[in-house]
Amino acid sequence: MAGGVNRKISAASARAHTRRAKQNSSFQLPPGIFTKALVALFIGFSAWTYQAIQPPPSKIIGSPDGPPVTAPFIKLSDGRRLAYKEHGVPKENAKHKIVFVHGFDSCRHDAVVAETLSPETVEDLGIYIVSFDRPGYGESDPNPKRTVKGMASDIEELADQLGLGHRFYVIGFSMGGQVLWSCLKYIPHRLAGAAILAPVVNYWWAGFPANLSTEAYSQQLQQDQWALRVSHYTPWLTYFWNTQKWFPASSVVAHSRDILSDQDKELMAKLEKRGTYVRYYLVTHTGETN
Repeated sequence: MAGGVNRKISAASARAHTRRAKQNSSFQLPPGIFTKALVALFIGFSAWTYQAIQPPPSKIIGSPDGPPVTAPFIKLSDGRRLAYKEHGVPKENAKHKIVFVHGFDSCRHDAVVAETLSPETVEDLGIYIVSFDRPGYGESDPNPKRTVKGMASDIEELADQLGLGHRFYVIGFSMGGQVLWSCLKYIPHRLAGAAILAPVVNYWWAGFPANLSTEAYSQQLQQDQWALRVSHYTPWLTYFWNTQKWFPASSVVAHSRDILSDQDKELMAKLEKRGTYVRYYLVTHTGETN
């Protein structure tokens, strides 16, 4: 016969043939693609995490893209600027020469002692006060090589360049109290006296009674307890924690008045003038307007 040979194919063979065809034509991912995807995802997440925990670079005062120099300043031995502000009687006539160290989220303008003492008291006692911007605050240059001793050395240089004499007083307010301990340890021979006003407490200080530490710690807002835990146990996450929006961060950073007593809230009206220079530094240092 001229025609081809007819072959009968069973239904089972046809189904098997169809399945093999479908299997051969189905899309197959390259081997190891899931592992590579996970590695890429991990690298991306790590890069995002690193950027999230890094504070923005500081803008150097007086540089082309930095804030202008408006305050008097001294040049420290390592070349940094230290901006300062003088209060009270002229230092040539002063009986008591005081270096005031401001606290967190403050600057040289926040010289609490100079702002609260009456002019009559300042004049009668012959008080001269110099406040300064701590490194990285206000118009003082940051100190990337800062150490515990470094701040005491800065104060000693400030006193010498301003001619405060061999001995002077130091007052530390809030977180400025930690600087006072540095002065007591490293330049005690230069101090005529030292005082701490409303110092920040280290709840993990071994010399602090445990029962008092626990009681004081528990009286804080929950968000402040968490902020302290982060800064104590994982200090490299502090910037991220204070800037993230998922959980309530430090009420101090947020300028919340919920932590204040009724008496302190009444006093806050006297500090409203801070808004002028706080807004100035926000705009000049970070470009923020609120």
